[in-house]
Amino acid sequence: MKAIQFTTALLAAAVLAACSNDQPAQSQTAASTDSGATKDIIIATESSFKPFSYLDNQGNLVGFEIDLANALCEQMQANCTIVSQDWDSLIPSLNANKSDAIMAGMSITEERLNAVDFSEPYFDNTLVLIGKKGDPTTIDGVQGKTVATQQATVSAEYLAKNHPGAIVKTYDKQDNAYLDLTAGRADYMLSDVVPVSDWLKTDAGANYEIKGTPIDIGDKVGIAVRKGDALKADFDAALASLKTNGKYDEIVGKYFDAQAVAQ
Repeated sequence: MKAIQFTTALLAAAVLAACSNDQPAQSQTAASTDSGATKDIIIATESSFKPFSYLDNQGNLVGFEIDLANALCEQMQANCTIVSQDWDSLIPSLNANKSDAIMAGMSITEERLNAVDFSEPYFDNTLVLIGKKGDPTTIDGVQGKTVATQQATVSAEYLAKNHPGAIVKTYDKQDNAYLDLTAGRADYMLSDVVPVSDWLKTDAGANYEIKGTPIDIGDKVGIAVRKGDALKADFDAALASLKTNGKYDEIVGKYFDAQAVAQ
């Protein structure tokens, strides 16, 4: 069976959020399946991480993870509803039975494994530092510099553990980190390579670039479910089928250019 590993891989997710207050869904869409559907599943996401999960101009949830979630639900013959929530509410809502699964670029970490189970990984992630073009600084030179990152993510955790001399500014949403970077309130930004690479193609990111080489921290992303939930096995089987029948590669090719096939 083939699996895709991205040479400029995926998205961050992070340290288990400490917040326990649920937030209302921002918007939602349904994954339609045939009339033989056997179960109803609510999948929660966080919709500010283009191209993984975000809102289009009409307010619809779109992106790589949305297409993958729909394909998984079709493979499982399940009726799925995908809802967008604030990042910090995702795990508390799951464990309060307000959703059944999370697909939000959520990294599989030891801390999270104490609270939830994860499917087999569906994405590998590396981190990158970005700053203004022409600035020679790399991640090893951020001491005393202001570095923006999204709160409760592996990027924030990496900075705290490996670069305590950096002045870290955390943000509730990735978009707000971009805003402070372009406004000059941060010198650099550390985040996942794929959404950052997407942002660098925009007008706002035109004067910025990746500094140094991607940082491989062995970060893998999976679908979170409640501890002991048999839904994990259902997602694992559906994901394996999508990788075997080519549907996974098809969805990958829709959103990403740089990719390599690995066993």
